[in-house]
Amino acid sequence: MSLEGAVRILEQISDDRTIPRNVRERCLSARETLTDAKKELRVRIDAVLQIMDKLSEDPNIPVYARTQIWNIVSLLESI
Repeated sequence: MSLEGAVRILEQISDDRTIPRNVRERCLSARETLTDAKKELRVRIDAVLQIMDKLSEDPNIPVYARTQIWNIVSLLESI
C-alpha cells in the first residue's frame, strides 16, 4: 500500500510543470527505480531514499513539492 502511494506521489511531481525540470526528472528516475521488479525491494527503497534526500535539499524546489518528498520518505521508511 505505501509503495503504491509513493509511486503515485512521484508521478504527480513528475507531471507538475510548475516544478523545475531537474526535480521532475529525478522524481521520474526514482519512480522507475521503485517500480523495477528486477531488483530487491530494500535496494530499490534505499536508492529512492537517497534520491529524495538530495532532492529535499534542493533550494529551487517549491515548498509544497518538498512536503510531498517528505511524505514519500515517510511512506518508504514505514515499509
